[in-house]
Amino acid sequence: MKQHDIGIDLGTTSIIIATEEQGVVFSQPSVGAVDTRTNSIIAVGDAALKMIGRAPSYIDIIRPLRDGIIQDHRMTNELIVRFVNEVCCSRILKPRVAVCVPVAITGIEADAVVESVLAAGARQVFLVDEPVAAALGAGLDIRAPRGCMVIDIGGGSTDIAVISMGGRVRAASVPVAGNAFDNCIAQYVQEKYSIAIGPRTAEELKKQVACCTASEFEGVMEIRGHSWETNLPARQLIYTRDLYEPVQELASRIVAAAHNVLESTPPELAADVAQSGILLTGGGSMLRGLASFLAGELHVDVTIAPDPLNCVARGTAASLSAGKYLTAGFRDATPKIWHSRLQSARDPFAN
Repeated sequence: MKQHDIGIDLGTTSIIIATEEQGVVFSQPSVGAVDTRTNSIIAVGDAALKMIGRAPSYIDIIRPLRDGIIQDHRMTNELIVRFVNEVCCSRILKPRVAVCVPVAITGIEADAVVESVLAAGARQVFLVDEPVAAALGAGLDIRAPRGCMVIDIGGGSTDIAVISMGGRVRAASVPVAGNAFDNCIAQYVQEKYSIAIGPRTAEELKKQVACCTASEFEGVMEIRGHSWETNLPARQLIYTRDLYEPVQELASRIVAAAHNVLESTPPELAADVAQSGILLTGGGSMLRGLASFLAGELHVDVTIAPDPLNCVARGTAASLSAGKYLTAGFRDATPKIWHSRLQSARDPFAN
């Protein structure tokens, strides 16, 4: 039944759950806290996020997903189980679940995602490529015999795809996204001013001050951190012009990946992209000046999707009803998992 179908954007920064009818129904940071003395998970989501930089030494703050790939299976399972149970209260009717994954995901990594979702009580699991989900969430008609290009900039990775007739024709994924911009900004401040700042301060700098293009915006923010010169708390004013260099360096890597995708795209589809432009989705797309920087480098119009942060989640939920029209980038992953389980049960020596 449709009301028991959900889509999950299993992101490096956040886990967002949506339904086709209601849109986004749940969103929490994909982070957890572990008490190393008892090896127990003491907090997840918002509660764990508040502990970053403030927790005692015996509490580990864990981000179990990196570049959209599971790195810590136990914590990922805990996050998914808790979050899905908050959305799906019924213990009788188990949901069908679609999960978005990076285009470069391997078979083993995909199996890990499916296993985690099945552990949360899903009766059937579908995997959908992030750019396909983003295009659906943005309202693009990807079933038409016409090329459209999507660049989804998440927290851990940027996924790029040219889509036509329900499937991706060309695609690429690069490990440059929101978190990489945060890390680069923090490193730059440390090298230039000898002040160490935390990830949350770096993120605020990115949101309030950073810009990819000169003369488009000028802002200033006072940061507070730890001085490497005095070993005491320190303050420093950071201007937009200070961050051009680190921000543009990372943005150029996204440009290079998009350029490679366009180069390998068939001429007719490339002509469609040149006419319709490129669509940006994901939280990373909201970086000031990024759209105009990409447009200037790629010589193609670039626009940001409405509500880019939740585009992928909404599209993932919509893929469950649109799946029959999708020729690639959407697949039922449940049979493979059940087949491997049955095989292992029949053969105790099976790997």
